[in-house]
Amino acid sequence: MAGRIRLGVNIDHVATIRNARGGKHPDPMRAALMATEAGADGITLHLREDRRHIRDDDLVEIRTATSLPINMEMAATEEMLDIALRFKPETAMFVPEERAELTTEGGLDAARAHNHLAHFVRQLNKNGSRVSFFIEPDMVQLYAAQALGVQICEFHTGRFVEFMQAGEDKLAELELDRIRNCAEEAVRMGIEPQAGHGLTFDTVTPVAAIPQITELNIGHFLVGEAIFIGLPAAIGEMRRLMDEARA
Repeated sequence: MAGRIRLGVNIDHVATIRNARGGKHPDPMRAALMATEAGADGITLHLREDRRHIRDDDLVEIRTATSLPINMEMAATEEMLDIALRFKPETAMFVPEERAELTTEGGLDAARAHNHLAHFVRQLNKNGSRVSFFIEPDMVQLYAAQALGVQICEFHTGRFVEFMQAGEDKLAELELDRIRNCAEEAVRMGIEPQAGHGLTFDTVTPVAAIPQITELNIGHFLVGEAIFIGLPAAIGEMRRLMDEARA
């Protein structure tokens, strides 16, 4: 089922820079517009409980800036559910969230949280949003996602990236095999497999080459690289590498 792979651009860390000083600059809405013009296929944003980057008013402004589908990352809380039901993102992605973490660390434990998550999945599906789980490339978690009726699973690529950057090629290949096997099983189940977390120009190709993966969600690296080469150029280069991986 290999074909063009989509690129979702996460603009959270444009808001992180804005919030570090206060005010309105740099504006995440402008980043969403630039990402759209640069060839992104979707916009990802994470409205965290502590509002450390994306804020509530950003949601409406970003929606007006782009016609691209929005993937809203969120914790499984009643507050976030209420917001998502009103905002109606095309995709609502559940991620684990801890106040002390610098970024999302690891995947959602859907197997352990099955009973808690069921209510959220039902409500969002009924409201017209597709539901996604950000999980480890682990069959137990994938089967839990299937049991809960989610439409998408995004597999955590953070460990693969860490192994690649550390020169641990054998461990990286083992982790890539886990991602590949889960992507294949997800398709068999009728779940759309996506991937993301920590991907860079140097690490994206092996993941993008997995034919079952439909979309990569990439943010921090692109925003960081934009400081040096600009956001459109960073997105364009990532797009080129992803396309080459599927050639």
